Amino acid sequence: MSMTLALRSAGVGRLFYRLWFKPVGRAREVIASGGPLEAWRTEQGRREMEAAARLLGELPQGNGLPLEIHLVTGRRFWYQTAFCLWTFARQSGRMVRPCLYDDGTLDSRFRDPLERLFPQARFFPQREILERLDAHLPEARFPSLRERWRNYPNIRKITDVHAGQTGWKLVMDSDMLFFRRPLFLLDWLSQPTQPLCAVDCASAYGYSRRLMKELAGADIEDRVNAGLTGLSSSELDWDRLEYWCRTLIERERTHYYLEQALVAMLTAGRDMAVAPAADYVTGPAEPEAHDCSAVMHHYVAGSKKWYFRHGWRKAARDESAAR
Repeated sequence: MSMTLALRSAGVGRLFYRLWFKPVGRAREVIASGGPLEAWRTEQGRREMEAAARLLGELPQGNGLPLEIHLVTGRRFWYQTAFCLWTFARQSGRMVRPCLYDDGTLDSRFRDPLERLFPQARFFPQREILERLDAHLPEARFPSLRERWRNYPNIRKITDVHAGQTGWKLVMDSDMLFFRRPLFLLDWLSQPTQPLCAVDCASAYGYSRRLMKELAGADIEDRVNAGLTGLSSSELDWDRLEYWCRTLIERERTHYYLEQALVAMLTAGRDMAVAPAADYVTGPAEPEAHDCSAVMHHYVAGSKKWYFRHGWRKAARDESAAR
């Protein structure tokens, strides 16, 4: 194991994150949001969204076979998961059977409201996930992936969902809302034959294109967003992912966008099902952030204020008006 990975395994990286990167990042968020008052308004909206998630109305049964959607969630994100899946189910008119992967914090306080909305949901407790990882990604053979699993939760959207599994899976981030029928996703789910991704608002990989291309052996597409990803578990080469992960870190350090870089490398040179950017909007800005005329919004970075102060309210009002 490299010195970098050894230090991170010992918790040094996590401590540095808590003492430096997290408070600095939070200060930058406050400044970017327009100052403390605007940040307070956004936080109030977030709290109201969390409370509203417990009051979401039950969904109609829908037609056809249930659709499986995969999300990693827990205490911090359960209410976003609820709104994401609830708006998807309502707009698609289909029954949804979520597969929800516990990040270690999904106790009954947060699991129960999700189970009420989605009685057919499958919950994967972290104990079960770890047993599967030990069987299929043992730490002695996959030290980089397992170190990242401990210290970088985003990697769990790959490891926890796909390790030891088969078949195609659609993985979503929780901070999404659906405002119209998601025909593109419904078509893909009905017969997946190629990887799927969304379009980011900018190319954000954290690593140089030169290194990514060298490792992947193919050109890296622009603006791949891993928040909406369809991959075949059976096709993932875990030894290659371990090598990529280790090499990226050793040569260019760790980065928040590692998971997105890995998805861009996994899909490099392949025919892709790309969600139309005008309908599946990453980082909505005005006027779209207010009008919500697209199929889906993915509320990344600076668009969080629209998510917590407007988007979920728009979705809830539309649902009430439809009753």
